[in-house]
Amino acid sequence: MEDKHKKYLPRSGADIPRFAGIPTFMRLPHVDMKTAMSEVDVGMIGVPWDGGTTNRAGARHGPRQMRDQSTMMRNVHHVTGTMPFHSASCSDLGDVPVNPVDLMDTIERVGEFYMELHKAGVIPLTAGGDHLIALPIMRGIAGEQPMGMVHFDAHTDTWDRYFGGHKYTHGTPFRRAI
Repeated sequence: MEDKHKKYLPRSGADIPRFAGIPTFMRLPHVDMKTAMSEVDVGMIGVPWDGGTTNRAGARHGPRQMRDQSTMMRNVHHVTGTMPFHSASCSDLGDVPVNPVDLMDTIERVGEFYMELHKAGVIPLTAGGDHLIALPIMRGIAGEQPMGMVHFDAHTDTWDRYFGGHKYTHGTPFRRAI
């Protein structure tokens, strides 16, 4: 393991119980963006926002719940013995500062946040939020090179418009991206 990765290991359950302390993704250290820009390889980010949803609101609580649930993650995979946190400097970068009452402002804020991460070479892993957050994330990291993304969903989110012509909803991000 490289020395630079040592301070970015998840906190051990032997140091503090998994149910105690301030929850971070996978019990990783929380660092500010300035530190992340110079030291972090992979940043876990929350986008607590669901202003683009047309039903089943509540996805804004996803990042907090995922932090709580991920406290059971281990440093070593129990079957393969791999230790991914020894290969890259990973940390929880907190949440993107969203605007809960302005959809277009949030899209701009999220895009700018990810553009800064991308410029610094930080690989983002994101927990959201409704599906519309994928659009500004892709816009923020798109460039001259191909981009990959894993999006878990039961449908394609390629609708053109919803409810009277609204182009920006949880069902339209990939149509807008195309």
